[in-house]
Amino acid sequence: MLLGAIADDLTGATDLALMLSREGMRTIQTIGIPKAGLDLADAEAVVVALKSRTNPASEAVAMSLEALAFLQAAGARQFMFKYCSTFDSSPDGNIGPVTEALMQALSTDLTIVCPAFPANGRTIYKGHLFVGDQLLSDSPMRNHPLTPMTDSSLVRLMAGQSQLKVGLVTRETVAQGAYAVTQAFETARAKGEQVLVVDALTDADLRVIGEAVAGLGLITGGSGIALGLPENFRRAGLMRPSGDRAAFSAPAGRSMILAGSCSEATRGQIKTAVAAGAPALKLDPLAIAEGRFLVEDALSWALSGAFPSTLSQPAPVPLIYSSAEPDEVKAAQSTLGRERAGSLIENFLAETALGLRASGVRRLIVAGGETSGAVVGALAPDALFIGPEIDPGVPWTLTLGQKEPMALALKSGNFGAPDFFLKAWDLLP
Repeated sequence: MLLGAIADDLTGATDLALMLSREGMRTIQTIGIPKAGLDLADAEAVVVALKSRTNPASEAVAMSLEALAFLQAAGARQFMFKYCSTFDSSPDGNIGPVTEALMQALSTDLTIVCPAFPANGRTIYKGHLFVGDQLLSDSPMRNHPLTPMTDSSLVRLMAGQSQLKVGLVTRETVAQGAYAVTQAFETARAKGEQVLVVDALTDADLRVIGEAVAGLGLITGGSGIALGLPENFRRAGLMRPSGDRAAFSAPAGRSMILAGSCSEATRGQIKTAVAAGAPALKLDPLAIAEGRFLVEDALSWALSGAFPSTLSQPAPVPLIYSSAEPDEVKAAQSTLGRERAGSLIENFLAETALGLRASGVRRLIVAGGETSGAVVGALAPDALFIGPEIDPGVPWTLTLGQKEPMALALKSGNFGAPDFFLKAWDLLP
């Protein structure tokens, strides 16, 4: 194993695994700490998917250190801590504490922060994170129900979350090439800086940064930073020829969509699907909390046979969703409490996914990082095989280690084009 990565949520792990696989690394994504007996002998990169993004910092640190210990024992040469390209870590968040703990465990004196993902409109300039042409703090992320982002300065966020001294490598330096960036690293070390936010506006910037971090024991950032990492190992003669990838073959069965994300992107995807004729069931968290709507009711709706067969996709696939406008989310949180409102929906959709699998659903899209984590936790595959990319950062995957495999598309709430729920099925054989 060359690269060992720790991702703070499932969709982010899948995004990273896709990036590494696309750049030629033999990559396996595990669901949590791998079970004994999982064959990793052929893997050059292993991405451990945790569900730690919104956990208390102490829990996130403990989970991340456990994952690190596994990856160290497996022989990884370099490590990465992967978080969302919109940082998703409010002032009380845990990206800073986890980064600090990993640095201490690895005895490394310098790392970077670079969540940029230009293909999805996430860029960094002067240390500020942009979503499209908006500062993060002006984007819809300011209304995120779990991690509202009201500050776009990554320097301030990291400094506020940790005891680490934070510096900045500007775009002007990155534009001069990898050598200039490595020189900036040495200058930062001399000043006692331990974490460097690195600007990036383009994929070319990410490849420059990727080359510059070849000598760092730990890298932190979004999946975009992984663009340049495989080439470092290839240049050093450590990677095997890619050869032919195993073919992706989706199992036959019914199709369904579960959406728990309340992001603007997912809400738009739901509207597009409904406008195209997709049957849709909107969940009411208050009805669920009061026992007026049960998982059995959702399954009865989904499996009633009232929809055309979806195997050959003659009609839009049905979807069950809890996604709602910010005012609706706030109203539910006011009544139920923020944590209970979130976990209530996650658990409901996870149980629904189990019922769907038992009823023959073998092709499933799940929207939302927390929702995807809950669903995959319930389905409990050992690992995921990475298949074709639907939109930047979102592939189809195939569950491994199960008698009845499923094709899963695990979509971060913010990712995907408006027609994502409609076009994804065209990529399945």
